[in-house]
Amino acid sequence: MMNIWLGCGGYSNDDWTAEGLIYEGVKKDAYLQTYAEHFAAVELNSSFYAIPGIKAFEGMVRRAGGRDFRMAVKLNRVFTHDRAPQDSDFDRMLQSPEPLRDAGMMGPYLAQFPYSFHRTRENRLYLAELTERFAGHELAVEVRHASWDRPEVREGMAEYGVIWVSPDYPPVGGMPEPQVHVTGEVGYLRLHGRNEGSWWEGQSAAERHDYRYSRAEMDEWAEKIALVEGDLSELYVFFQNTTKGHALHNIPMLREALEARGLSVITPQPADTGRLL
Repeated sequence: MMNIWLGCGGYSNDDWTAEGLIYEGVKKDAYLQTYAEHFAAVELNSSFYAIPGIKAFEGMVRRAGGRDFRMAVKLNRVFTHDRAPQDSDFDRMLQSPEPLRDAGMMGPYLAQFPYSFHRTRENRLYLAELTERFAGHELAVEVRHASWDRPEVREGMAEYGVIWVSPDYPPVGGMPEPQVHVTGEVGYLRLHGRNEGSWWEGQSAAERHDYRYSRAEMDEWAEKIALVEGDLSELYVFFQNTTKGHALHNIPMLREALEARGLSVITPQPADTGRLL
């Protein structure tokens, strides 16, 4: 049976302190603990900007521990945007999350490449080298330019044990199609919202992800997920539309749609706070 882990891209969202949302009246150092009461997984964003140390990951385990919880770790920008990692960067990126592994909370690494990362010979060689350095670890790769959206690319990823990140982008063209593709036993889906007007022109990620999915759109994704149930043992689904708490409303919609189709969604038991979810 495929286990589905639902969560958000990041958990340090100050706009979730609004009335009725999960961080209302919650101190910042208790965000992760509160988050883990409602969601079974999170995509760690802070590691993109600075790789946390081992003690920082130990703290995350303590705050989210005692629950069936997974944390996907985004690779630092030196691997995906600068593309000039040193051996020391690899060492820190691979060693620092050890507390997550010890606690059984480690999800895949996420390599999120920018749209400018086209499928050129140079970039293919770089991706092959990166894949080799992370061999033995679950590595999910998001490539945003449509030139990568080809069966032979996914076949290559499957051969090397790399997870193709299935995306949901606004319908602006030039990016991979919104389909769930399988390259191994683990799947990875990132839902960015469909805010066409601000995807290219938006001044920030928050502006680009300012979108709330409809119930019909969540049903559409539940249908696509149901089609690959027999092909995956685990599927991670991360909502990036965290602006204004949109993801907090959409995750219950998707969970309900998945469970209505008999799919297994990992769901924590929330505390009785009276807040959303």
